[in-house]
Amino acid sequence: MRFRAAVLNQVGQPLTIDALEMAPLAPHDVLVRMRATGLCHTDLEVIQGRLAYPLPIVLGHEGAGIVEAVGAHVSEVKTGDHVICSWNPYCGHCFYCDLGARILCEPLKRHEPKGLLLDGTTRMTRDGERMHHFFVTSTHAEYAVVPESGAIPISKEMPFDVACIIGCGVMTGVGAAIRKAKVASGSNVLVIGCGAVGLNVIQGAKLAGAGRIVAADVSADRRARATQFGATDFVDAAAPDVLDAIRGMTAGRGADYVFEAAGHKDAFRLSVEAVRPAGEVVWLGKIDVNEDVAFRWGSLMGEKRIVRSSYGDALPKRDFPWLVDEYLAGRLMLDELITARIPLEDINEGFAMLARGEGIRTVVEFP
Repeated sequence: MRFRAAVLNQVGQPLTIDALEMAPLAPHDVLVRMRATGLCHTDLEVIQGRLAYPLPIVLGHEGAGIVEAVGAHVSEVKTGDHVICSWNPYCGHCFYCDLGARILCEPLKRHEPKGLLLDGTTRMTRDGERMHHFFVTSTHAEYAVVPESGAIPISKEMPFDVACIIGCGVMTGVGAAIRKAKVASGSNVLVIGCGAVGLNVIQGAKLAGAGRIVAADVSADRRARATQFGATDFVDAAAPDVLDAIRGMTAGRGADYVFEAAGHKDAFRLSVEAVRPAGEVVWLGKIDVNEDVAFRWGSLMGEKRIVRSSYGDALPKRDFPWLVDEYLAGRLMLDELITARIPLEDINEGFAMLARGEGIRTVVEFP
């Protein structure tokens, strides 16, 4: 079958909208007709060359659509299902899957960085040229092939535009507060960085019943946005007295939970300074894998717990339907995260907006 997709052919260059061919489905494949897909900073990092992937590649890892067809061995997904794509499909039987750490699934970690599906192959071509898959999803296209474990059925009441963003930024942020840290009711929470992930940490902490939610960012323009999503206080993360301000709001001890969602070495350093003794730090942001981050040794003392979370401790089959239910019940803000809706033809302008720091999430909608 032929379909249109946005293709990155060269780092730093605009994407091209090309006609691709999809190979026949393998036994565990699910073919999804994409209805909406989000533009994420991780996609932008590939375009800018800060995250290396083989080219040409179809980007996108936040997607929602309708199942068009399934492989011969697929049993949990059927044609006509509405699904959210998960960039963390898994084999279910490797060393890490057996440990319950599906985010580290060995076939995923072996093949995904090479632009391949879980079985080590690709399905897309352009005039015979192999196209690479991104995050085992490649949702910036009219159709996507994902493994069965990467297609999560959801309620058909859920609009596709808000459903798609659950697949990365929402799950990462809300999950970090509720699934990873298990924020306690009445506790003090600090969120450093008020982009898409940070805002979802804020509303995750609110859902958990946190007593005080302090948002920290270097941009004062994000105060109103953080407050809209549930922050009770806002501090300038770059202010010389930022630690005094945070401690003044937390009985002099520091926050019970600190979430780093800025992806900056100064934010990582602030996170361990601002958490109280025996408190928990959750690192969500990322910088270049070879970049050094310095800490004051004393800031690491006091039985503090520091954990890394890449996907909010997600179990997509459990958590995507839960997040959909929270939205449909009016407890989870998703519409407010979307600041632009565009057709596939305007995807380059969407990424330009993202690079300029405009808005929160841009969503590509398909007819």
